[in-house]
Amino acid sequence: MRHLLSIEDLSREEITAILDRAESFAEVAGRPIKKVPTLRGRTVVNLFYEASTRTSSSFELAAKRLSADVVSIRSSGSSVEKGESLKDTVQTLSAYDPAAIVIRSPHVGAAALVARWTAAAVVNAGDGKHEHPTQALLDLFTMRRRLGKLRGARVWIVGDVLHSRVARSNILGLQAVGAQVTVCGPPTLIPRDIEALGCAVEHSLDGLHAADVIYALRLQQERMTGAFIPSLREYAACFQIDGRRLRPGQLLMHPGPVNRGVELSADVIDSPQAAIAQQVEAGVVVRMAVLYELLAAEPPTSSPTRPAADMPASNASQREHAPAASSASAHAEATA
Repeated sequence: MRHLLSIEDLSREEITAILDRAESFAEVAGRPIKKVPTLRGRTVVNLFYEASTRTSSSFELAAKRLSADVVSIRSSGSSVEKGESLKDTVQTLSAYDPAAIVIRSPHVGAAALVARWTAAAVVNAGDGKHEHPTQALLDLFTMRRRLGKLRGARVWIVGDVLHSRVARSNILGLQAVGAQVTVCGPPTLIPRDIEALGCAVEHSLDGLHAADVIYALRLQQERMTGAFIPSLREYAACFQIDGRRLRPGQLLMHPGPVNRGVELSADVIDSPQAAIAQQVEAGVVVRMAVLYELLAAEPPTSSPTRPAADMPASNASQREHAPAASSASAHAEATA
């Protein structure tokens, strides 16, 4: 990988390799000392033009656990408030020779533009209503851990699909690994022609009992410029996931933050079926895996693998500094 701008940049095998790598980093997370020296001496810049708690903190923690130097910049309090353009900000930061730039922006395509302006690897941490690829990867990681496999899983994505970059990335990621996806919500919150992505569309929860995974989405009222729903009360009456609608055995997920009492009732948020806390935990190890694959993984080669003793010193050292990931090809058929 050169950049991670969209989940569509990844093949099924590459997705599986990242999930396997994340599993190996999950073992590191269980150690008393949670750091590995893989990215020692390299710099990761987190550039966030939108408010974020989970994504920004997990990217920062992921880079630090890989021993990278981290520079975190928010638009508030930076030169952006003085009118500096995104391009000028990126060129300024590039003078520090970062290995990677992680960017979140309210504008669609911002990450792709940054990739044109810097030699650093670029990770899209959310661009407008377009995509959020690392959220999709951590969701796939969480589902695979709870379900055992992804191929054939029936996933319902419920709520504000229209304004959700998470929904788009999850639809694409789930399709790539062979899951069946249904999006559900009021017609005003379902994008036109979304079936072209390969998902089914429902406008009621009547068939929800068939789902293995229910993925509830937050109503993004900050992105709504019109009356998309009559009221929060009416939306909750029709589309809230509560104890009456969640059947035993179904996995419940949400990207956060949760509007308690709107898309989810309090009783299901705190139920054993909810994997919301596990999604947050997965964010760190999956983003560690993404940074590793971008900055430290060896490029694929058709030649036989040489033993470590025959490698150049830098490669042998790199192998010592990273936990071994499972073989993607061996694991793909069993778990994806």
